[in-house]
Amino acid sequence: MRFINPKTDFAFKKIFGSNQSKPILISFLNAMIYDGNPTIADLEIIDPYLASRVQYLKDSYLDVKARLADGATVIIEMQVLNVESFAKRVVYNTAKTYSTQLMRGEGYFKLKPVIALTITDFEMFDNDREVISHFLFKEKERLFEYPDPGMEMIFIELPKFNKQLDELETLTDKWVYFMKNAPSLEVVPSTMENVSEIQQAFAIANETNLNAEELKDLEDRERYIMDQQGILRKGIEEGLAQGREEGREEGIALGMREKALEIARQLLNVLDNQTISQTTGLSVEDIQNLR
Repeated sequence: MRFINPKTDFAFKKIFGSNQSKPILISFLNAMIYDGNPTIADLEIIDPYLASRVQYLKDSYLDVKARLADGATVIIEMQVLNVESFAKRVVYNTAKTYSTQLMRGEGYFKLKPVIALTITDFEMFDNDREVISHFLFKEKERLFEYPDPGMEMIFIELPKFNKQLDELETLTDKWVYFMKNAPSLEVVPSTMENVSEIQQAFAIANETNLNAEELKDLEDRERYIMDQQGILRKGIEEGLAQGREEGREEGIALGMREKALEIARQLLNVLDNQTISQTTGLSVEDIQNLR
């Protein structure tokens, strides 16, 4: 058997956001957010596209979005490319999801919590070696939590997870291993056979269950990601080299921006403005000006 890569947006949405994915997503979220405890009993998978009701707010594109039985919203994003200002984008999408719950005249008591779960295929926090990081509002010195904070952000950094199959103990271990290693497996590991939801995820991820059009979409997406990873690496290296030659931080920023503009020009006939913006770190206005 061959399994599709759950780190691509196509595969991630198919595994966790399709009509048959509800039990899979419940198990996955319980593992990622609640240490494997069965805290989430039910949820509704909803449209992940966040079109703002406020004219000047940016639209947001997420991979999966779910509303829990208690009214809380979970927004989930799988990010492969370490694009500029990604950390700010996560905060923006979380705050936007929280703040746009209310219609004009509605009371703040109607606000429900928002949890942003972000899985990255790169390291976000260089000063920490834990795989999962959970952020809340807390008092700076005494670290007590803000009452009714409303927003949480959880990050799963896949490169920091190094457990082997015989070391998997918890539900969290097994789901993170699935996310990181599914494409390199040929069979469902025996250590995961006791989790029916992970077996279902492997069944959806089995390439034999995809039609020709889906396989082509998947291959195109994987090729695009590999190309962009190479372009971004080259751009960063060339930007740093140019910055060093000019001898100042402005030189680094200028070199990286010029390379980002060059990449964006190559993508104008392939992608929409929003996707190019997210890939290169340029603003949508920059992309519009290039067009």
